[in-house]
Amino acid sequence: MFAIIPLLAIALIAYNVIAMGVLGLVGVNGDVWLTQVMAVPMLSGVIWSMTLGDVMILFGLILLFIEIIKSTNIGTRSIIDHMLSTFVFIAFLVEFLLVGFAAHTVFFTLMLIALIDVIAGFSVSIRGATRDDSLG
Repeated sequence: MFAIIPLLAIALIAYNVIAMGVLGLVGVNGDVWLTQVMAVPMLSGVIWSMTLGDVMILFGLILLFIEIIKSTNIGTRSIIDHMLSTFVFIAFLVEFLLVGFAAHTVFFTLMLIALIDVIAGFSVSIRGATRDDSLG
């Protein structure tokens, strides 16, 4: 049952929860995504810092990797998963166009990750189905 749930929906929900201020995070100049999560001094002498926006994009990329692995399965569940992933991308797109706090680079990057999920999911499934001897 949980195998057909698009994981990027988790990223969409997490973005909305953080951006709406449910967690009570206060960002730099009102932008919560610029909040520094960690800073590591490098051997070169500079400090490498990671913001909350960077962590969110990294989280989206990890979910994309898992989604691509899921797309190698062939069957009815896979088709339903791809359709739901398409709906998640449409939700990202509509929210990006209509909601003020979604007009952000972090959200746009997550939306592109969702688009790549849709395209890669269908491509991998179609390619896998053409190589599957049991389907023809």
